[in-house]
Amino acid sequence: MNKIVVLLIFTLSIFLGSCNNSDTKDELSSDLINNPVSADSKGDKSSLPKFKFVTTEHDFGNVLEGVKVAYKFKFTNVGGSDLIINQVKTSCGCTVSRFPKTPIKPGESNFIELTFDSYRRKGFNHKNATVLANTQPNVQTLNIKAMVQTASEF
Repeated sequence: MNKIVVLLIFTLSIFLGSCNNSDTKDELSSDLINNPVSADSKGDKSSLPKFKFVTTEHDFGNVLEGVKVAYKFKFTNVGGSDLIINQVKTSCGCTVSRFPKTPIKPGESNFIELTFDSYRRKGFNHKNATVLANTQPNVQTLNIKAMVQTASEF
């Protein structure tokens, strides 16, 4: 019985000790996030970061089934502070995103890349990606389209 109590205390101490994660090297400073917009809609929005995309839609045209195609959506931060992309969520597992993980300074440009895997996606495909960032509004949608055909149709 005594061994069970010791084992239980040991297990609890390891469990509780593992909850304190002090590794903060991947965290961004809260100083980088500036949101002067309040519930009463007053505030200086000129200091907010802002996306300006060259285009928010791309049509791959006819794509051979099984081929992966990618497109880089170029954007510029035309706002007044650092732009931070928190997440890019795609509408389907067949589409993968790559985006910058570091802040984009005002006036700087970068890319969000969407890669579409056409394997078992015969026919017309329209996929989108939702970009979540510290902009106002904080959501931007990117769209890709493709007509996937088999080798005999191509």
